[in-house]
Amino acid sequence: LMKKISCCFLFLLVFSVYSEEKEYLPVVSNAKELKTVKGKQIIWQKDKSIMVAIPPSDTTQHFWIDTTEVTVGQFKKFLAESDHPFSGDLWKDIYQYSPTDSHPMIYVDWHDATAYAKWVGKRLTTEKEWDWAARGGLVNKNYSWGNDESLARDYANYFGTGGKDKWDYTTAPVGRFKSNGYGLYDMTGNAFEWCQDWYDSDKDYKVLRGGSWLFFLDAMFVALRVRNRPSDRITHNGFRCVLGSS
Repeated sequence: LMKKISCCFLFLLVFSVYSEEKEYLPVVSNAKELKTVKGKQIIWQKDKSIMVAIPPSDTTQHFWIDTTEVTVGQFKKFLAESDHPFSGDLWKDIYQYSPTDSHPMIYVDWHDATAYAKWVGKRLTTEKEWDWAARGGLVNKNYSWGNDESLARDYANYFGTGGKDKWDYTTAPVGRFKSNGYGLYDMTGNAFEWCQDWYDSDKDYKVLRGGSWLFFLDAMFVALRVRNRPSDRITHNGFRCVLGSS
């Protein structure tokens, strides 16, 4: 009995400390205020998203990125506060695979994602930014967590797990798996993420990165690139936003 009580107390203590840490994160409302931030995490006031500072690389400058994919709840707020056109008929399909406000927003095309990013005061990631952030500081590794495939279930929601978790045939609520080295969740799996870039010089398709709940483990490679037309709405396509020079 005492062991159970001790475990419960420890859980409550950890949860309390975690909550307090989030409570004391600086709340930022515009890019100018970012220049005064000393830490590596902020709360973006417009959509209440937590963002993390990503160090520069050989091909990217310093930037801030959402720790999770944009959620259904955040996208609803965007629609309620803007005049962006979005068919109500889509919600039946969305809720089939992302049933709550905490799940990633899906069935968005590139234009929807871009409009949300503009509304919230951010933008979509460039493909180079996405790749750098997804690796979480690791170099030459296959996955966002390294090369060990046995760890995949700890970090990614993907298809083909044989019912080993309760989200085997849907998206998972954001942030339910382990984060990568930069503290980012679901960079692999859950939902593919729209990037700014065209897929190639033909400029017919936009790039998506990250794999999804509908793909097997062999599609969870960080380097995997897929493409869709900017107007395509797909069951497993979502996005996240960034701040910084593109």
